[in-house]
Amino acid sequence: MTHRMFFALALTAALVGNACAAEDAQVETTLASAVASPAAGGFSAPDEAWRTVNPENLMVIDTKYGDIGVELFPEIAPAHVAQVKALTRQGFYNDVIFHRVIDGFMNQTGDGTNGDGTGDSSLPDISAEFTFRRGSDMPFTLVTAKKVGQSEIGVGFYKNLQIASQPTSQAMFTKDNKVDAFGLHCKGVTSMARTSDPNSANSQFFLMRAQAEHLDTQYSIWGNTVMGYDLLEKPQVGTVGEVPGWIPDRMNKVEIAADMAADERPTVQVLKTDHPAFGNWLKTQKKADGTFPDVCELSVPTRVR
Repeated sequence: MTHRMFFALALTAALVGNACAAEDAQVETTLASAVASPAAGGFSAPDEAWRTVNPENLMVIDTKYGDIGVELFPEIAPAHVAQVKALTRQGFYNDVIFHRVIDGFMNQTGDGTNGDGTGDSSLPDISAEFTFRRGSDMPFTLVTAKKVGQSEIGVGFYKNLQIASQPTSQAMFTKDNKVDAFGLHCKGVTSMARTSDPNSANSQFFLMRAQAEHLDTQYSIWGNTVMGYDLLEKPQVGTVGEVPGWIPDRMNKVEIAADMAADERPTVQVLKTDHPAFGNWLKTQKKADGTFPDVCELSVPTRVR
């Protein structure tokens, strides 16, 4: 089996559109209406401003450093989420090593067959889900615009995931009343590894240790870290077969939260990015010159109860 590694492909601009004034106004309105509220998890927001992650879409990865919780997005990458869930429930990911860890880049794992990046599961490969169609049921909170080539595209959040999206106003001109969007490879994102064939993803995936813009629209994003964000840079750096004596870290056990015993299942809550309280938090993230940092530098507040 061909080693499933990254192929450095240039970021495409196929989904680029102009961010509309209506969405700019949306952000300004959100910021203006943000209100202070009781403190929770180090950030002030009312209970109603927090969204509880569906345990059916929460993957819990037990490591020696602690638990990492990944929210899955079946509405963005349905085939990938279905495969990851199936493999998790088979126990395929239990005791699987991080066979390729690159500082400032990512932690690659998921080879439960060979353990060196050459193996896959017995399930079929998955077709690419590099982009998705966003409708009114997937509200987009615009933060800023991003220059891609000669054009700009709006970047912001869907739930807690950083995405780039055509403006909502363009939906009225499409047959399905939706617009093109894609996830951004920011720190915390989970994305599927593959060969040079775009439709070759199977079981291996990576957790981003840092932003990797060149992977956008080239690899299928299916989740984002909502618990254990501080653990993402803990796995030991190295690659199987390249560093003599290197002992890789591993995923001890991987579960879907819905399958865990009630007294062991974490309740993870994420600040709603379409709630006025998010604007309150966003204002605190502005730089000295009054502008926002790169959207990948904005990690939406979460809390575990």
